[in-house]
Amino acid sequence: MFENCTWLFLQQYWWVIVSLLGAILVFLSFVQGGQTLIGTVAGNEEEKTMLINATGRKWEFTFTTLVTFGGAIFAAFPKFYACSFGGAYWLWIAILFCFIIQAVSYEFRKKPGNFLGAKTYEIFLYINGSIGIFLIGVAVGTFFTGSEFRLNELNQVQWLHKTRGLEALFNFQNVALGLAVFSLARILGALYFINTIDDSAIAERSRKQVVYNTVIFLIFFLTFIMMLFLNDGFAYDTNSGQVLLEPNKYFNNLIDMPLTLLIFISGVILVLTGIIITALWKNNKGIWFSGSGTIMTVLALLLIAGLNNTCFYPSSADLQSSLTIENSSSSEYTLTIMSYVSLFIPFVTLYIYFAWKAINKKKISKHEMSGSDHKY
Repeated sequence: MFENCTWLFLQQYWWVIVSLLGAILVFLSFVQGGQTLIGTVAGNEEEKTMLINATGRKWEFTFTTLVTFGGAIFAAFPKFYACSFGGAYWLWIAILFCFIIQAVSYEFRKKPGNFLGAKTYEIFLYINGSIGIFLIGVAVGTFFTGSEFRLNELNQVQWLHKTRGLEALFNFQNVALGLAVFSLARILGALYFINTIDDSAIAERSRKQVVYNTVIFLIFFLTFIMMLFLNDGFAYDTNSGQVLLEPNKYFNNLIDMPLTLLIFISGVILVLTGIIITALWKNNKGIWFSGSGTIMTVLALLLIAGLNNTCFYPSSADLQSSLTIENSSSSEYTLTIMSYVSLFIPFVTLYIYFAWKAINKKKISKHEMSGSDHKY
C-alpha cells in the first residue's frame, strides 16, 4: 500500500496529519480558555469549583494532543524539530513550562496539606490559559513570517538572535495571531461551560464572555489574515530547491487548492455560527459548531503553510536555509513505516469519542459538587 507511494506523497500525507493534530490542539484549547474565565464567570466559591472541575476533566486531552503533535512532527520532520527546539528554545521552554504548571495545579489545588494555597494554583491555571496559548499562537505565526536562523553545510543550526525564539514577539503579525488564538480559546471555553455545566447564572455570564471575546477575536484574526494574504510568502522551486519570495503566496495557495479554500471558508462560517446561536438564541450546542469550525480553519491555515511548494519554517535571515516538507522530512522508509502506524488513528479517535461521551454523560451541577469525593 504505502510502499508504492512516492516520497513526496508520504511527505504531503504526514504534513496533513501534523496539521490536523495542530488543528485539534487549538480546538482543545477551550480548556485553557476556560481557565482564564474562572475568576470572571464564577460568582462564588461553589461556582468556581464547578468551573475548575469542568476544565479539569478535559485537561489531559489537550496535554496528550500537544505531546502527540510534537512527537509526530519530530518523527516526520526531524530537521524542523532540531532547528526550532535547538534554536528557539526559550520560546518552546516557556510554552512547555506553562503546560507543566497546569498539570501540577489540577493535582494539588485541593490536596490536603497544600501549603501554597488554592489561589496559587488558580494563578498557575490562568498563566497556562493566557501566556501558554498566546505563545503557541506566536510560535505558529513564525511558520508564515520566518525566524532568524541559518543552517551550515552540515545542517547545524546557527540562531542569529540572542533571545532564542522570543524575538517572535517583536513581530506584530505573530502577536496578532497569538491574541487571536487566545481570544478564540476563551470563546470556546465559554461555549464549553454553557454546554457542560447545569447552572443558569454561569451560562448567562459565559454568554457575555462569548460576545466580548468575539469582538477581540475578530479584530486580531482579520488583522492576521489580511497581513497573511497581502504580504510576500516563502516559496521554493521543486527542481532546484531554491527559495524565493512570492507576492501573495498564501492567498495564491488557497486559490490553487480549492478544497483547502472550501475548508477554510466553511470553518470560519461554522465558528461564527456557534457564536451567533449561543449569543442570540441561547443555544447550548455552540461549542460543537465553533469547535468543528476551529479545526477546519486552523487545518486550512496549516495546509497552506506547508503545501503547494511553500516553506513551512522559513528563515528570514537566510532564505536558502528555510525548511520545506521535502528538505526536512524523514527518509522514505521511515515515513512508509509511520504511515502504516497512522492507520490506527481512527481507533484512537473512537476511544477519545467514547471517553469524552462517558465523562460528559451528566452535566456538572452544584448537587454533584456537594456530593463528589473527587474534586479538583
